[in-house]
Amino acid sequence: MVLESLISPEKAENKPGLLVLLGFLYTSIAMLLSYMIFKQYSSMFMVFLATVVSVPLMYKLIKMEEQKDLTDQPEVMLLKEHWKALSAFMYLFFGATLCFAFWYVVLPSPTISLLFDSQTSTIISINGRTTELTGGTTGFATNPFNILSKIFFNNVKVLLFTIVFSFLYGAGALFILLWNASVIGTAIGNFIRSNLASLATNLGGIGLGNYLSVISIGLFKYVIHGVPEILAYFVGALAGGIISVAIINHDVETRKFEHVLLDSADLLMLALVITFVAAILEVYVTPMFFA
Repeated sequence: MVLESLISPEKAENKPGLLVLLGFLYTSIAMLLSYMIFKQYSSMFMVFLATVVSVPLMYKLIKMEEQKDLTDQPEVMLLKEHWKALSAFMYLFFGATLCFAFWYVVLPSPTISLLFDSQTSTIISINGRTTELTGGTTGFATNPFNILSKIFFNNVKVLLFTIVFSFLYGAGALFILLWNASVIGTAIGNFIRSNLASLATNLGGIGLGNYLSVISIGLFKYVIHGVPEILAYFVGALAGGIISVAIINHDVETRKFEHVLLDSADLLMLALVITFVAAILEVYVTPMFFA
């Protein structure tokens, strides 16, 4: 009750930057409790506990957005209003991702092997599928369209799961999104940790400039396509959540429910467009910097 009441939904929309700190705090506490209580399964329980404490805020935000849909505002104004909630979700996600990356870098190896076990296995699996898909650099260069289509449809599958979870469980989609945050944070943390170790070996020491350079590159590597991809998932989650709340409140019996459906349909279309843009960035832009 204490953690979930640290910020109101109104303040979250007006000052979304605070949610970076809140996401970092929620996730840090979840990691600590998971490691202390569920050590062998901490890599999953930390995501679960971070979700539990974040769900009330997300549900209240979605409920606020559903109430906005019941007004007679034009669709353009509604999308502008929804952006406030989406910004809050994204900042919370950034805070959680930075937390996972930070603790991956600073914690000792034995702790990391337990705390990020499931995330590491997922990254290894993803890298294996990517290697099979691209067939190495040559395969990537000769057949980028196949890669684009497979990445896009894979992301659409995740988007559909997010929408379904949001519709059936209200803010339940947050678990999928925070799981993604843990995987991305682990990948960023592993990149930073590995490169810092390599620099220390080759140069015999690491200066502040080396730290900042490696951290910046590690973040940039996943930000290019990661931000629009996660934004698309949040847009889809918001659409599913708005419909779910409308049904729970029995708004389906009113004429304004048509407005809710129209707004949700617009959000779903927007999510698909953003997902496609994210896939293009992942296939054509990110490799330009990290071939």
